[in-house]
Amino acid sequence: MKALAYEKAHALDAFAIDLIEVAEPRLRDGDLLVEVRAIGINPGEAAIRKSRSAEPGGRVILGWEFAGVVVAIGPAATGFAVGDRVMGTGDITRDGIWAERVAVDHQVVAKIADELAFADAASLPIGILTAWEALFRDQDTVPAGVETVLVIGGAGGVGSTATQLLKARTSAFVVSTASRPESREWATAMGADLVVDHHADLATQLRGAGIDTVDLVFSTAGTSANLASIVEVLRPFGHLAFIDAPGPLDLDAFVGKSLSLHSEMVFSKITAGGDAASQGRILAESADDVAAGRLRPIVTTTLAGLTAETMRTAHALVETGGTIGKTVIAL
Repeated sequence: MKALAYEKAHALDAFAIDLIEVAEPRLRDGDLLVEVRAIGINPGEAAIRKSRSAEPGGRVILGWEFAGVVVAIGPAATGFAVGDRVMGTGDITRDGIWAERVAVDHQVVAKIADELAFADAASLPIGILTAWEALFRDQDTVPAGVETVLVIGGAGGVGSTATQLLKARTSAFVVSTASRPESREWATAMGADLVVDHHADLATQLRGAGIDTVDLVFSTAGTSANLASIVEVLRPFGHLAFIDAPGPLDLDAFVGKSLSLHSEMVFSKITAGGDAASQGRILAESADDVAAGRLRPIVTTTLAGLTAETMRTAHALVETGGTIGKTVIAL
């Protein structure tokens, strides 16, 4: 089968991902073999392309967000049938999904409705799981006492989904950050009750809207750079959830307000031995929410074809740092 792969880590201006022939995936007992119909593109994949090389003589296939059709089932995989339309995230410890077919643990896959286009479905899994686990942790809602949430980066893929989940599953007042007219409009369309500019003073803008403090901040990027502002707007015993790699943090700033710090990495349940099946359940619930109109897909740019040129275009878009919603490649 064909797949997009590279050997050595490289920058965008030395783009070296090529379409090559690779062996068909080998199914583990609990796997599904999925024919990939659409691929969601994420900033983390571009970051890995720039920093991770293959072992000598090997190759790297990235990609961990897809929608497609089940074409084979391992003997221990339950709840699925050949022909099912599905979406999922794959497994960072295995080959990714930038390929015609992928073998994936059935626990991190969910069925999707016939009415949901593959491109729309592929825009959802990473954002849903990342936002859900960052905001709700291992529960079904935000921590007790959380009534006002600030989402930093509300127009990006994860921020867009976070706002929707909060509005669909909680009664929280959601403040989203966005700086450009088009991103502010998008954040509002996602359900934000208030949109503020992350390039301006957050505390001043919130006070101007009658909000002295917030209960939870969900930071999708720039956590270290924004830390002082985040601590300032959080109430005592408030919560900071973050998904980027912020580098060293001044924990003294948290102690003064007795703040809780929550990290999130979407593959931790796979790499650290957590309840991976919970991710399939989350995706299944979210697929129902999409079918019922409580959640909406976040695809804003659709590219066509499993080609090196298409993937380079997708990476160029995501590396601008200013994309709204999600870029998807339809196969």
